[in-house]
Amino acid sequence: MRLTLGALLLISLDAAADDAPLRFVVPDSWTMPMVHLEHGRPTQGILYDVMISLATQVGIPAEFHVLPRGRVQNAMEHGEVDVRCYAAQSWLPNQSGDYIWSIPLWTQPDLLISRPAQAEPVVPANLHPQLIGTVLGYNYQTLQPLFDAKRLHRDDARNQAQVLEKLNAGRNRYAVSNQWTLDWYNQRLLPQQQLLSVAVLQEQSVGCYVRNDPKVPVQRILRTLLRMKMSGEIDDIIRLYIGDKS
Repeated sequence: MRLTLGALLLISLDAAADDAPLRFVVPDSWTMPMVHLEHGRPTQGILYDVMISLATQVGIPAEFHVLPRGRVQNAMEHGEVDVRCYAAQSWLPNQSGDYIWSIPLWTQPDLLISRPAQAEPVVPANLHPQLIGTVLGYNYQTLQPLFDAKRLHRDDARNQAQVLEKLNAGRNRYAVSNQWTLDWYNQRLLPQQQLLSVAVLQEQSVGCYVRNDPKVPVQRILRTLLRMKMSGEIDDIIRLYIGDKS
């Protein structure tokens, strides 16, 4: 079903191939179910499907720029890309440039997780000093004071999938994950082997923002995202990958 949907959307985009593309930025730290990167290009995933559908409905071909997370905002500021999705204004307190934000499209909790043998609820501030599995370049607001005080220590991996692999292999006792990635990862494990949440660190609404440039159809993009959210299309895409978790 996913491949059929993607094929139909790409056929629609081919018809608009003469138009200037809508340039989306994709951090290279994203993994499934958000995005699958193959040879440096996104091919499927929740956010990939949303961005492809958005471009199709706006009537402009999609173009993806896969960049290290640290270069994403710089690319937006220099006009190298037009749209960034899965972001929150609180993540960008010193954001420069002229942007317009969409309505909130997703709510994703950051979870402290562990293997099933250690899956007792915890208070992070009460943990003894140890390594916590984290993603390189990610800011974990709830844990940062504990990192600064050397009460806990980051063990960075390049992406979220690697964080979960290290946790499952016993490299760490605890790690941080968003709910989507945890659900996706657990699908391939037996119920008694699945990684479990032991604390909710924070929960934040995220959306997309667009460069406010006359060359970019900003209002058409924002109206389309609103329609996709209100119609249930975005939630349907999520269910394709991780089922109904409501």
